[in-house]
Amino acid sequence: MEVLAVVTALLLAHTLAYVAWQAVCRRRRSRCYLLEYACHRPSDDRKVTTEMAGAVIERNKRLGISEYKFLLKVIVNSGIGEHTYCPRNVLQGREETPTHADALDEMDDFFSGAVADVLSKAGVAARDVDLVVLNVGSFSPEPSLVSRLVHRFGFREDVVAYNLSGMGCSAGLIAVDLARNAMATRTSTSTMALVVTSESCAPNWYVGTDKSMMLGNCLFRCGGAAALLTNEPALRRRAKMELRCLVRANIAASDDAHAAAVHREDADGRLGVSLSKALPKAAVRAFTDNLQRLAPRVLPAGELARFAVRHLLLRKLLFRRSKPTTNKAQAQAQAQPKIDFKTGVDHFCLHPGGTAVIEAVRKSLGLTEHDVEPARMTLHRWGNTSASSLWYVLGYMEAKRRLKRGDRVLMVTFGSGFKCNSAYWEVCRDLADAGAWDDCIHQYPPETLVNPYMDKFGWVNDVQGQGGGFVF
Repeated sequence: MEVLAVVTALLLAHTLAYVAWQAVCRRRRSRCYLLEYACHRPSDDRKVTTEMAGAVIERNKRLGISEYKFLLKVIVNSGIGEHTYCPRNVLQGREETPTHADALDEMDDFFSGAVADVLSKAGVAARDVDLVVLNVGSFSPEPSLVSRLVHRFGFREDVVAYNLSGMGCSAGLIAVDLARNAMATRTSTSTMALVVTSESCAPNWYVGTDKSMMLGNCLFRCGGAAALLTNEPALRRRAKMELRCLVRANIAASDDAHAAAVHREDADGRLGVSLSKALPKAAVRAFTDNLQRLAPRVLPAGELARFAVRHLLLRKLLFRRSKPTTNKAQAQAQAQPKIDFKTGVDHFCLHPGGTAVIEAVRKSLGLTEHDVEPARMTLHRWGNTSASSLWYVLGYMEAKRRLKRGDRVLMVTFGSGFKCNSAYWEVCRDLADAGAWDDCIHQYPPETLVNPYMDKFGWVNDVQGQGGGFVF
């Protein structure tokens, strides 16, 4: 009996130790550190000057005077400058006849830039990468782009590779989420993941006359970013940031939200992205859904309690004082107090989808101009580079040496579907790498943000019509 008791005790101790070890391993695997990232800066011969932007519009002979003025008005109010980048086929006047090679060349330029750069900066060899997640929304060749990347850099034969498409401007954080989850399920407690984010502009330049499909040409520009993630705690001191939580909201079950941004053909069979009038409403709804789930995870208990108390008291007070004729829906809207996200967030990394996007988020969160400066400057310097835009905004913050150890960074992005994704990071060490901004960061923010399109096309502001708009 004594022997049996000893054996039982040993087995129980072994089981408990094994369970404890597995719990430790799961916790370690669930960690996600941003080791390094790099944003792509195309060559200067691909920059879009004021004259080039006007020439691209003028050579579309299908445009009537109304469409011509509409496009110029959007450019004037877009918030972008003269240093954004276009694909070579557009600059060469071949936007109506793009080839498969044009799209592949655009991707290869990006691979040679950002992907090679991030591996070099981190001191990581391609064969040290265990997992690759690539997202390019509107170009899905065969073999896949992630296979092209594996072939180009010579990743290992057992590398786990994922290729995302059709996810829109919010795909960057979706790729991070996929990489984090994949790392957590691997048996190894140490995984190196490469996340690659870009968009294909070369074959997707709209050459028709549908105004809902013409906005994209004015704001979307070439770019991309690559990031190295790991779950190895020993690398935390080298890492730039640690991911604390990532929240995703997808309201595609709604007909209006699903149709807010659609890649489709116009009446003449020309392909482009259509942005409906329901898009701003869908963005607000997805944003609200996301923040409702994010707030309890990132804000201090005191702020949550203050919000709850103010919410109840204001509603009671308003309804007591309101006249019987007061519209109940309006009264409820007025009674909504704003939660202060700045009590739990030091820096806001917002998707620079357009001036209207940035301003809407600024007002919703009660942010200052200083808070949204990185997004505005990114839009001016790089344009809307789709899913990779957030990394340029983060790069601006780092180049300005805003990110200090212990700071909390909130990334917020929107995308077709309709989706709103957010990621909450903690800075691991003081950051000061200018990256893709190194040749121009001293120019930002300027005392007066020069709009080069205003001098040349400013007269169109007297024309009736929409300008700027929500673009994701």
